[in-house]
Amino acid sequence: MNYLHHYHAGNFADVLKHTLLIQLIRGLQRKERGLLYLDTHAGRGLYDLTSASQGDRLDRQPEWPQGIGRLWTASDLPSPLSEYVALVRACDAKHGGAPDSASPSRYPGSPLLAHVLARPQDRLALCELHTDEVVALRRALPPSRRPSVRELDGYSALRAMLPPLERRALVLIDPPFETQDEYANILDGLAEGLQRLPGGTFAVWYPLTERARNEDFFSGLRSLRLPPTWTVELTVADEESPLKMRGCGLLVLNPPWQIDSEIIPWLPALAELLAQYPGANADLRWLVHE
Repeated sequence: MNYLHHYHAGNFADVLKHTLLIQLIRGLQRKERGLLYLDTHAGRGLYDLTSASQGDRLDRQPEWPQGIGRLWTASDLPSPLSEYVALVRACDAKHGGAPDSASPSRYPGSPLLAHVLARPQDRLALCELHTDEVVALRRALPPSRRPSVRELDGYSALRAMLPPLERRALVLIDPPFETQDEYANILDGLAEGLQRLPGGTFAVWYPLTERARNEDFFSGLRSLRLPPTWTVELTVADEESPLKMRGCGLLVLNPPWQIDSEIIPWLPALAELLAQYPGANADLRWLVHE
């Protein structure tokens, strides 16, 4: 899977991932003590939705109309979805979008959302391997309270940056899935991260494409000594649909206490809003209960 994210920015997968990310950050911030937000595959931070190609020559259609586009003008959204849309709107307006526009022109990646939510006592470390993305990320971040941006492989950051001085962390592992060994790298990274910070919160985004690879991934997870762990999966179509990626999931180790009870109620509404074919669904399941 070649995940060229400028085509996917703001799609249904981003809606799920970023709404959950906001919930996780809010949940961890219930404690006054600061935390480290570590993004292992940060990307460019800000995506131009008005340019379909973003400099590439491939003729591909953007996916945001089926994601954030569905929520942009929706009314009576559940509170977490409403907060997510409000943060995207604020970012869009800050970077040139019209406040009353019928569609967004800019979309924030995880680093910008985390930066907006960070308190003075929180710290951000953003890792990205590709030079062009690093340059764009640094340009997207405001000069005041600019977080640490490092050009390096995010998996190595788990060894270099954990445990943090804060002794608390939210680690987002959101790789591009460009190589066949990505799942193996994730499993190795989780094992390393848990060894260094057993109580850290780790969130892993993954696509729902080939059933066999996902089964191998979850089989590998069972070989780890997992702390309390759940996963949220969203499908926008059933297995008979023509979509190459029909859904995605966010795996969370050491989630904030009882945050699942805040997430479960809005998942059916999200699946209904983002459905592209019959069979759309969203649910949370525990792998290891609290």
